[in-house]
Amino acid sequence: MRLGLFPFMRGTFYRWCSLWKQSAGELSLAKRVLAVGDLHIENFGTWRDAEGRLVWGINDFDEATVLPWTQDLVRLATSAHLAIGARHVGLARRAACQAILQGYHDGMGAGGQPFVLEEEHDWLRELATSELRRADVFWRKLDALPTTRSVDRAARTAIVRGMPGDGTAPIRFARRVAGMGSLGRPRFVGMATWRGGKVAREAKAMAPSAWSWATNRDDALSLYPRLLARAVRVPDPTVDIVGGWLLRRLGPHCTRIELVELPDGHDEERLLYAMGFETANIHLGTPDAAPAIRKELGSFKSHWLHERAKTFAAGVVADWDAWRAATR
Repeated sequence: MRLGLFPFMRGTFYRWCSLWKQSAGELSLAKRVLAVGDLHIENFGTWRDAEGRLVWGINDFDEATVLPWTQDLVRLATSAHLAIGARHVGLARRAACQAILQGYHDGMGAGGQPFVLEEEHDWLRELATSELRRADVFWRKLDALPTTRSVDRAARTAIVRGMPGDGTAPIRFARRVAGMGSLGRPRFVGMATWRGGKVAREAKAMAPSAWSWATNRDDALSLYPRLLARAVRVPDPTVDIVGGWLLRRLGPHCTRIELVELPDGHDEERLLYAMGFETANIHLGTPDAAPAIRKELGSFKSHWLHERAKTFAAGVVADWDAWRAATR
């Protein structure tokens, strides 16, 4: 997290909860929905659906909880502000926020639409299948993980049951470190060769959202499965919650898309618009939320998202400076 503001923001969602309570003001009164919580511009990726189609969208709901719809938008826009400051995104901050907001507005108006990258969204398919997501590169990284014999029993059972075939293929287990916000949670990966090719499944320990801690709620369960079931979404058929573990497939095109993976010359404004639209897909999973959200959207000033993202970005900067000073 010392490397930059954007990774610091990703790794300190629990602190963001406190910033929101301090600075959200009237935004905290907006319609409450099943929300992502820890939303940012690297919380998007691809997966394969039951028909084998490539799908793009939000791919991490570890912090899913009930929040004002404004929270996801402000956090997404704040992450864009910080990424622009780090020169990971080349747009002006105001233009980036406007693209996110327009995508969200249009998604709400359209009633949502998943991003299936087959007949449509060829520009997004090119981003999702860039050179850095080649199969040989992906499997080399997984193959380099050291084998472990110390595997949680429930995680092992989930991985074995989630593998394709009859379960007779030998499975090599490893520990994996990924992401920022979920650092510290155990992750186990099972890898095998099945019918001439490599397959992998990951089991990650589940936990309630940090919002529960921030609001002194005693939530024993994550809202991850409820959000997946209700959102406007084409699901990954391998995703399952088994005994407190999140099970999912790992593959070259079943993973998060990092900013550094994006090819030069990609349309950043168009991509941020799609991120806003996809956020609407998630919020539309809350029954009867759309009319209230559309009404509230119409009541805000034109550049409200940019102004609030600027405020929250300044808060993240202050936290980062204080943290680095305290940990020298």
